[in-house]
Amino acid sequence: MVSSSTNNNQTEPASREITRRRVMRNAGVLGIGVPALTMLLDACSGGSSGDKSTAGSGGGPYPGHKKYKFTLVNHVTTNSFFTPTRYGAEDACAILGCDYSWTGSADSIVSQMVDAMNSAITSNADGIGVPVIDKTAFTGPTKKALAAGIPVISYNANPPVGSDTPVMSYIGQDLTQAGVEAGKRILAQVKKGDTVACMIATPGTGNIQPRADGAKSVLEPAGINFVQVATGAAESQEVSAVESWFQGHQDAKFLYAVDAGSGIAVAKTVAKFASTGVKGSGWDVGTPTLQQVQKGSLDFTIDQQAYLQGFLPILQLFLYQVSGGLVAPVQTNTGLKFVTKDNVGPYLSSEDRYEGSSKKQQVLKAPSSI
Repeated sequence: MVSSSTNNNQTEPASREITRRRVMRNAGVLGIGVPALTMLLDACSGGSSGDKSTAGSGGGPYPGHKKYKFTLVNHVTTNSFFTPTRYGAEDACAILGCDYSWTGSADSIVSQMVDAMNSAITSNADGIGVPVIDKTAFTGPTKKALAAGIPVISYNANPPVGSDTPVMSYIGQDLTQAGVEAGKRILAQVKKGDTVACMIATPGTGNIQPRADGAKSVLEPAGINFVQVATGAAESQEVSAVESWFQGHQDAKFLYAVDAGSGIAVAKTVAKFASTGVKGSGWDVGTPTLQQVQKGSLDFTIDQQAYLQGFLPILQLFLYQVSGGLVAPVQTNTGLKFVTKDNVGPYLSSEDRYEGSSKKQQVLKAPSSI
């Protein structure tokens, strides 16, 4: 189990300005009016007078609030996908004068995640965020936390269909719909009778299986032979698994990856067997994946805004606490954006905190048109 915490007392003013821009940009997601959110940001950063001494100790509309300590449990604590997620959580804590710990499992071991969640409950955390990657394992701990007055939300992975894990909200991509949209995009490139192979690291896991199921729901009714291939959690294992499978099935027309590691494996296989005409796709916007999109080895990848999956859980848990539970956590879809060779440029032209390619605090220039 991995655990770490942030120290937000020494945050530079530039950090607050960047996160301010990000929150303002996404205020509509939470249904918070811009004037109210401006007051929140000014109050929690010490106001506009330049005196930052009140941050996190009660100022503006939040007199006397304590320095809340939240816990984000994760299933792959060292995975690079969650680098911007952690930056988002850090930035939210810097604005709001609170703290958080990052804990869970490095290898998607559910029992370790449950242990981490129980530890957070025992230590009286002020709120817990957890990807609910298992249908039943998190039900008991969630009920236990809620009974103790500790709010629990899910991020990145919502409770699977049929689960009665009573999280208060979900913050992340609509995983099944993302798979549906990917399936539609793939369908435009294949024809009835073709084989599409879905490359998935850990079949059945709540954060990636819905992406496979969503695409399947589009492709199979259209007469496409949809095959699911388990690739394993380690990237080296995934490369071997994808290449090995394709060597024996070179009539497949498209290799559809539903996780970042499988996407890299798909890119390498597509490049190696380019003469077959096979195409492939990835998931998420890690630099190696984006580079493969730019090269043309991946037809597309998908951005689900990992930064927001850290920032918004902290913000929602904080608002629940300071409002005495009146501002309840809300469902928040962090979106679906296809990244292709045509629009990959801005992702690769700068190293930034929002996509996890740099820890540097900086303000990026917004697009001239949207």
